[in-house]
Amino acid sequence: MNQEIKQAYPKAYTDIDKATIKSGFTMASDALTCSLLKTLAAAKPGGKFLELGTGTGLSTSWILDGMDAASTLISIDNDARFLEIADQFLGNDKRLELVCTDGANWFEQNKHLKFDYIFADTWHGKYLLLDEAIAMLNPGGLYIIDDMLPQPNWPDGHHEKAIRLMEVLEQRTDLVLTKQCWATGILIAVRKVL
Repeated sequence: MNQEIKQAYPKAYTDIDKATIKSGFTMASDALTCSLLKTLAAAKPGGKFLELGTGTGLSTSWILDGMDAASTLISIDNDARFLEIADQFLGNDKRLELVCTDGANWFEQNKHLKFDYIFADTWHGKYLLLDEAIAMLNPGGLYIIDDMLPQPNWPDGHHEKAIRLMEVLEQRTDLVLTKQCWATGILIAVRKVL
């Protein structure tokens, strides 16, 4: 077994990747993480999906690839320039709603929503408003975060924030979680049925 990706990349992936490089966006999830996102998405037929931090849509394309026709995905980002790339290549997918907004505002306006799968790839829902994000998970719902191993683009002090986040998540009694020292460092948690 190795870390080679054996499943097909999404159709739009190459075009999104080229546009991402051209845009200068450097915070996209790596292909290993995205492959896992696709696989986990396939485990939630008819699911309600949430992606916090669309970026240019690279990870979005993989999540969509794993979803079935009855599933829906809301993907939010606060940078219209990068979100436009996702819209250009993925906007025709009727299962997808792209939202350009501030994460805190979105949470305040949508705290009543529930999801079967949340990929938190930005500050809101991960380092900020974590409790609010977890509260949006249905029982059995997946909460996924990446970039938990040190990254070259991390600012000073971010390593300590990542360690504290892991400690907070490990202390929660409403989650079953697994930490993986794989790809960029991934945590997968499932909301317990209480």
